Amino acid sequence: MKTDFNLTDKVIVVTGATGVLGEAFVNSIAAAGAIVGVLGRNEKVANERANAIIANGGKAIALIADVTIEADLVKAKDLVLATYGRIDGLVNAAGGNMPEAVIQPEQDIFDLNMDALQKVMNLNLFGTLLPTQIFGKAIQETAGTGSIVNISSVAPVQAITKVLGYSLAKSAIDLYTKWFAVELSRRYGDTIRMNGIVPGFFLTEQNRTLLTNEDGSLTERGNLIIKNTPYKRFGNPDELSGALVWLLSDASKFVTGSNVTIDGGFTIFSGV
Repeated sequence: MKTDFNLTDKVIVVTGATGVLGEAFVNSIAAAGAIVGVLGRNEKVANERANAIIANGGKAIALIADVTIEADLVKAKDLVLATYGRIDGLVNAAGGNMPEAVIQPEQDIFDLNMDALQKVMNLNLFGTLLPTQIFGKAIQETAGTGSIVNISSVAPVQAITKVLGYSLAKSAIDLYTKWFAVELSRRYGDTIRMNGIVPGFFLTEQNRTLLTNEDGSLTERGNLIIKNTPYKRFGNPDELSGALVWLLSDASKFVTGSNVTIDGGFTIFSGV
């Protein structure tokens, strides 16, 4: 049976590929047949993940870059094009938080660390816009058709305490996904699409200390999240893979400007 859930020989770049969710993303994309650009700042991890894909019979290339530095991204793009000749897709998965930007309950709300908040917004928001400008243009110029997937969060859906900068950035990404999808369509018709994935709570390096104690038990915040998640657990990174492959593949070719929520019911539960 013919299936459109196929990424065979498509060249797809994944930013944030050295993170916890990024590992699941690059492995699922490779398993669907794509050639994967494993992009991240950690050279050791990027090479390990690219080599693991190759060892399993896939194709991958490590791309060492900071998503907030244009010169890094241009160099990575040039390497991909010199190696494979085109780019068919982009996953904007780079992002995260930083301790200085977490607003604690005892903190004076009128004494926020603006520098830290700006750094978090720069990483999450402009760390999505800038790769799109560089790799998206390459998609248009080399493949002519393709798909861009942004990784958002449940943070814009309802107010989540402590993570102001992260929430503001992800809120902006949600609107950016819609805006850019419309503008892509107005210029290129149905050839290049942009959509988003909205993960619920997954344990990553950025939130692990907020949600779990050193012994692995849940913090008060972690317990509150589980209490308000109908599935009563955190998500597993592999549970994002199906939606990601769908959005990158021709199976979703009439889908643009949409967000797919994968959160175990967190955003639909009233708590009652």
